[in-house]
Amino acid sequence: MLELADISHRFGAVQALQDASLVVRRGTVHALLGENGAGKTTLMRVVFGLLTPQSGRVQWQGAPLRLASPSDALRAGIGMVHQHFTLVPAMTVAENAALGGRGLFNPADAANHVQQVAAKAGLVLDPHARIDTLPVGAQQRCEIVKALARDVQLLILDEPTAVLAPAEAAELLTWVRRFADVGNAVVLITHKLRDALAVADDVTVLHRGRTVLTARAADTSEAALAAAMIGERAAQTPSPAPHSVAPGSTPGTRIEAAPPMRGHVLALRNVSFSDDRGVQRVREASLAVEAGTIVGLAAVEGAGQHELLRLLAGRLAPTVGHVERPARVGFVPEDRHRDALLLDAPLFENTALRGAGARRGRMPWRALRENTAGLLTRFDVRAPGPDAPARTLSGGNQQKFVLGRELAEQPQALVVENPSRGLDFKATAAVQQALRDARDAGTAVVVYSSDLDEVLLLADRVLVMHAGRLHEVAGDREAIGRVMLGGAH
Repeated sequence: MLELADISHRFGAVQALQDASLVVRRGTVHALLGENGAGKTTLMRVVFGLLTPQSGRVQWQGAPLRLASPSDALRAGIGMVHQHFTLVPAMTVAENAALGGRGLFNPADAANHVQQVAAKAGLVLDPHARIDTLPVGAQQRCEIVKALARDVQLLILDEPTAVLAPAEAAELLTWVRRFADVGNAVVLITHKLRDALAVADDVTVLHRGRTVLTARAADTSEAALAAAMIGERAAQTPSPAPHSVAPGSTPGTRIEAAPPMRGHVLALRNVSFSDDRGVQRVREASLAVEAGTIVGLAAVEGAGQHELLRLLAGRLAPTVGHVERPARVGFVPEDRHRDALLLDAPLFENTALRGAGARRGRMPWRALRENTAGLLTRFDVRAPGPDAPARTLSGGNQQKFVLGRELAEQPQALVVENPSRGLDFKATAAVQQALRDARDAGTAVVVYSSDLDEVLLLADRVLVMHAGRLHEVAGDREAIGRVMLGGAH
């Protein structure tokens, strides 16, 4: 269906792609793997008409293909769902799906079309719902329906399970398999090797912009893929130190022995929160987080966890109740592009965002440049220097930069949302170790992850949020999962 041969592309001094190749067969799921910055998304942006390669050729269904824009790609039958969604929050599902079309916009016709496409694909979606009212799983379904409404035959999914709960991720991968089985094709960009091997027919690995491995999924393994992704270095993810389990507890609830309690530094006292539409997102939540501990939060999407984290971080004010927080609270949101970075600003200006609301007087730009240079070294952020625009960093390096900025002055408390979203296993290990180091230095850490295994790996205590209420769960992975879905504990 699709053939890419000898594709090269350069951004200034950065060689993003170097003679990269990819062949996608009709009726298959093709997993595209690689470290952050390996060139996966760049290669797929070539396929979707967002970038014109400086050399190489693209063939679509046996004929040369030249794309001037995504409109050309959609007309050819190629759609792409980006890792960071491209929806207009104030518009409805139907309005978003109609964007880029031709002729007079008819709301009823647009809604009917979306309903028909969603029903045919087996995707549950309300065409009249506003995007900003939908949980992330529904927004992703909207992005897929947008593409399917243009009759695409090849669908590119960039990290589609990164922010989905386990049940949502499994449902999406089942749909991907069905879509390919009827004669279409899917390119699945993912860092989750288990997902890739579970659903893909073929795999391609990029390393520093080059294609280093192409194989049938059945003929390879997680270890072989990991080795190809990181070149000739060891393919093992650094493991945490051996953990100890408190007497009488079940393995899996307490991952490491917590340091001695030194008094709580972050607390909620009977806190409730209602959003602008009057919907109660957090209900009578009480929580105390001690210095030197990591509290892990598990929840399915829409359970109120995002509002709870912002209450703890001081980004929202409670409707009822009281929040106790120290003077220095770091916050790492899950959407770094929207909520943590000025993408076109240099890194040293992004460093200045830390504590910007409290800063007074003239900006110390020289000191900020020096501090940023030190931050890049300390947290192993791969960037040309403090003057590099944030947009030029790979996703993993952007995440390490945001985390490093929040940790640079050792906050008393740190609130983190989906810390490894979209990161490869090496960057994930680095971010997770930084959270452990912060805990060991005495910071009170609250971390939410849509990946339950990550919560269990990091947490000294596990809390579950369901329908706006907090529950402390003592039990194994299955017990926690039951409470996430509303079961007893």
